[in-house]
Amino acid sequence: MASKRQRQHVITQLLANNSVSSQEQLITLLKEEDIEATQATVSRDLDELGSVTVRVSGGIMVYAIPELPSDHYVHQDHLKRVLGEWVVKVGVSRNIVMLQTPPGSAHVVASALDRAGLETVLGTVAGDDTVMVVASETCDGSVLAESLSQLSGLE
Repeated sequence: MASKRQRQHVITQLLANNSVSSQEQLITLLKEEDIEATQATVSRDLDELGSVTVRVSGGIMVYAIPELPSDHYVHQDHLKRVLGEWVVKVGVSRNIVMLQTPPGSAHVVASALDRAGLETVLGTVAGDDTVMVVASETCDGSVLAESLSQLSGLE
């Protein structure tokens, strides 16, 4: 049985790769991924993911998950919530901090860090369940690791 996070991750992928025009269609696509969900659950997931309906060629309305503009900075509270929900382990080697997440979740954490505008973070690289965070020259990696551990609620 898929967790809420896993289900929402699959929904995001399904909406990115398919023209989904109804919740019933989304439920069917989830079944094909071996995920059972009710209409009420799918409705809540779409709402929590911030889905919108957009008109595509042919005039059909489909669900989509809008991305934040790359220059849009997230609030510190949002970063703390994302790290607290998704980061399970923090490691450090010199100026590189490694964050472990559940499978399929690293991109969520990397995106939040990229958009947080932290002067201590030069950039991130996300895999499936790992985020590599490169500390800027103004910050030692161990200091950044401690800060991210605290934001994640791991300390």
